[in-house]
Formats: sequence, structure tokens, C-alpha cells
Amino acid sequence: MNSLLQVDGLTKRYGNVTVLRDVSLEVRPGEIHALLGANGAGKSTLCKIVSGLVPKSEGEMTLDGHSFAPSNKQDAEAAGVEIVQQELNLIPTLSVAENLLLTRLPRRFGAIDSRELHRRAGQILDRFGLADVATDALVGSLGVGRQQMVEIAAALARQCKLLILDEPTAALSGSESEQLFAHLTRLRDEGVAIIYISHRLDEVARLSDRVTVLRDGTLVSTQSTASLTTDAMVDLMSGETAVAAKRDHVCHATNQDAMRVESVTSGIVDDVSFTVRRGERLGITGLVGSGRTELLRAIFGADVAEAGYVYLGDSLEANATPRRFRHPSEAVAAGLAMVTEDRKQDGLLLSQSIRINTTLSSMWRRFSRVGLTREAEESRVATQMRDSMATRCESIDQFVGTLSGGNQQKVAVAKWLVRDADVFLFDEPTRGIDAGARQRIYQLFETLASRGKAIVIVSSDLEELFETCDRIAVMSAGRMVEMFDRNEWTEDKIMQASFLGYKDRSQIVNT
Repeated sequence: MNSLLQVDGLTKRYGNVTVLRDVSLEVRPGEIHALLGANGAGKSTLCKIVSGLVPKSEGEMTLDGHSFAPSNKQDAEAAGVEIVQQELNLIPTLSVAENLLLTRLPRRFGAIDSRELHRRAGQILDRFGLADVATDALVGSLGVGRQQMVEIAAALARQCKLLILDEPTAALSGSESEQLFAHLTRLRDEGVAIIYISHRLDEVARLSDRVTVLRDGTLVSTQSTASLTTDAMVDLMSGETAVAAKRDHVCHATNQDAMRVESVTSGIVDDVSFTVRRGERLGITGLVGSGRTELLRAIFGADVAEAGYVYLGDSLEANATPRRFRHPSEAVAAGLAMVTEDRKQDGLLLSQSIRINTTLSSMWRRFSRVGLTREAEESRVATQMRDSMATRCESIDQFVGTLSGGNQQKVAVAKWLVRDADVFLFDEPTRGIDAGARQRIYQLFETLASRGKAIVIVSSDLEELFETCDRIAVMSAGRMVEMFDRNEWTEDKIMQASFLGYKDRSQIVNT
């Protein structure tokens, strides 16, 4: 079969660091070609070069038999190459319609034709099953999962020869992922080539025709998907034999409450109450748009709750004053920590070093004295966290913005581990993280719980919650509608509960 994209000897250097070395790749029309590798393996760098986002250092590319060297994203799009990156690239202050048609806004008499703009945007959303998203809504007002769907819809609405998707389902619910898979299968049948990056190997096994594995910036192997098991994929990525067995779950929950949330209301979140105990890992799931992230933000003070209170530490005692945090700094001072869903926007200082990001939240508590930074102690702790999290970097002084998405997430988690809070809120903690790093995060949950820390984990990945949690709460239409103990939950029960709030607004649970 003729190739659509041919990559020969592609190399990318940043100064003295080579992140991609002599990689060759062939992508055929009408195939889904999975690109696998651990964080920092070079997957995103390769795709950024193909899509014109960064220049190559060496190597050649052809597209449809013609020399291909896009100098920017617009050049690549003009040639028929579209990319949807792991980090969203929508403009939050523009409407959904404007983001969908940004490079081809309809005009009438020299001005933007607003009526035609919203008509076309509505058609795109309808085709992609997003009729419930208002075309005039600001993108910044949507949750990350909905934003991801809008960006994918925008890419699929344009005619393209090659579509590149980098972790497209990381923030999607199961039903939204199924919706995406149906679109990808249709595009493949129409002859579109798709490069699919994902750490979810079950998706890769189900969707892709061939698999290319990168390790440390070099090509390891390209094989048909049918010839590989998921364990074999892990072996190729790690260079080691995969360990299939999972750890037995140990519950460390005590009878002592660590945090009590009472009747919190904020935006879509409607009168939510629950308790998490010391040493407990409480999962929260639900459909995208159910209010999961908004609940954590209201608890943490990132959004000021309209009603309700949070009880922590001393405020758990009888007759103590309840709290409603009006800023995250108040929550942090009270013993809360939050790893946000959008690490790029809310969780990290991308223009600062790993060392500074790791220690900043604890600077005045641990790393300063009489106004002076204790740099030796700061470096020691940052190095310790880098090693324990297996963060791939040149040094702890490397800017976080130059790391891969998964390694950025490790830094975002590390800064709160250094802070040593009493209650940890994790919003999609393993989004965009490879299989090995995912297990290290799960081990961190185990370690924190064994030390009596309370952990709340919001995740769209049910398998993740099944493996790590003691209880799982389900959000639906802004309400907490069900709470399952470990011996009670099933995937079917959780899915049914996820739709309860959309069928019966009277459903609510207080636990």
C-alpha cells in the first residue's frame, strides 16, 4: 500500500539535548496508526514537527509523494494535516462558534456574518453529538472534557488527509469516548490517515491497525496491532518484561473524619454533602458536565461557593465555626491541597524551573528563613521528588514548560506531596501519564492513605477508581446521587447512577 506520510531520519535537538533521534515512520491512507511510548519518549515532539508546530533539526518528510516541510501550523493545515494536542489550544474568551470556525469565519459585506457563523457551528456540533453545547457560550466557561470535545469537533469539521490526536480521550467520559471512536472509524473508512497517541492500551488494541513504539527518542518497532498483546506493548515501551499482577487493595480508612462537606452549592453544583475519613481514598465520578471538577473547585476556594460549608481539622469539633473558603490560599492554610485538572493553566508556572514549582507551595513553611531562601534544602527536596516520581528531565533547573505533558503532571503532584497537607484533592491525576507513571501515582495514593491522609480523586477512568478507591461517589447533573462501598460497586451500577440526575432531580445522597 502507498504511504501518505513518509518520515525519514527525523531528529530534533534543543541545544545539546536530543529529544528525537533518527526516527523513520510510514503512515498509510485509511489506517489508524498508534504511536506509543512512555512520557518523554518523543511522541508529541514527532507529531509537532509533522504538524508544523516545531521545526526539525534533521531528516526529510513527504506527504502524498511530495516534499513536506511545514514552517507553521497553517502550512500543515493547508496541506491537509490537522492536530488536536493533549494541551488544549482553544481561546477561552471566544465563543464556541468562533473557536470552531476561527480560521474560516463567514463574512457578509466585509463583516462577520453572525447568523451564518452560529448556523454552521450548530451543524458541526450536531454532527458530533454536541447539540447541548450552546454556540454562543464562552469556551472558558466549559469544563475541560467539553472543551476537548469542541476542539476535536473543530478538527474533524475540516477536510484533512492526516489527523493527529494526542491523548484525545484523557478527559472524556466513556460515552463520549465511544462517540469519538465511531467518528474515527468513519474517517478511516473514508481514507483519512490517523495518528493516535494514547496511554490507554485497550483503546489502542481496539482501534488501531498498526503500532509504532518510541523509547527515549528512538524508534523501537512498528508492528501490526493484531500481532501484539497489551503486555507486549508495555514490554516494547519499557524495554522490560511487564508485570501483569495488581496489588491487593488495602483499606487504611479510620473512623475519624478528615473533611466534611455540607450543602455546598456553586454554579452547576447543587447542595452536595459528603464526608471523607482519615486514610480513605474517595473517588468521585460522573459524566462530563456533571459537576465533578466544579465541586472540587468550590471546596478549595478556586470558585467561591454560593452556599454550604467545609469542615476541616479544628472545625470538625462540636460548635466550631464552619468554613467557606474564598481563595485557595485559605484552603491551603487550613490543610487542603489540590492537583488541578488543567495543570498548564492552573497547576504550574511553566516559565519556572522544576525546583521552584516543586517547592513553591511550601516556600515560607520549609525553604526560607528570615526572608532568605534555603537553596540547598530546596534543591535536596526537589531532587528527591524528581527521583521518587521518575520525572524525565535534564536537571531540576529545567523549565517545566519544556517537559512532556506527563512529566509536567508529575511535578504538579510533587509540589503538594512536599506541602504535606491533611486532605488531598486530585482532579484527573493520571491524565496523559504513561502506564509506569500511573502505577507510581497509585502507589503514592497508597502511601498517603497509610499515613492517614484523606484523598479525594475525581476521575473519568472507572478502572482507575476501581483499583485505587475505598468508596466511589457518583455526580449527576450537579448533584451527588449515589455512594458505593468497594464491595457494592459495578460498572453498570455506576453508569446507571450517572444518569439519575438527568431523569429525576429529586435524587440526592448525603453521606
